[in-house]
Amino acid sequence: MQFETIDISGDAGIRARGSTVPEAFANAGIGMYSLITDISWVNESTSIVFEANGDSLEGLLVSYLNELVFRFDTHGFIGRKIEIGDISGLSMSVTVYGEEFDPGRHEQRLLIKAATYHNIKVKQIDGMWEVEVVFDI
Repeated sequence: MQFETIDISGDAGIRARGSTVPEAFANAGIGMYSLITDISWVNESTSIVFEANGDSLEGLLVSYLNELVFRFDTHGFIGRKIEIGDISGLSMSVTVYGEEFDPGRHEQRLLIKAATYHNIKVKQIDGMWEVEVVFDI
């Protein structure tokens, strides 16, 4: 996996990498889902598609991750695989493959309330994109 957790007192964070911005964003989403449960137990039996928009790359990242949180909170949808289309302007299409969270099969780890702008980073380092985001838990 192209992500790692960042230990932050009272919160949780993810640092994700990719060769493109969409790949780094997808890895951040998978990292976030991994904070919620062990995604190796999640089936890719259903997919959801949505658009995310932002006023900057950082805003786009927060908007996208908060949409994933919303889908989990309201519909119980947990993803295992994420595909992000090209980012045109500051919007992107997102397809997430997963299923409804089942407490009998899925371990409950952290309850994520939201992705935040606290210490958020979207930057290119040595030809790779890296993002950092902190989640309110």
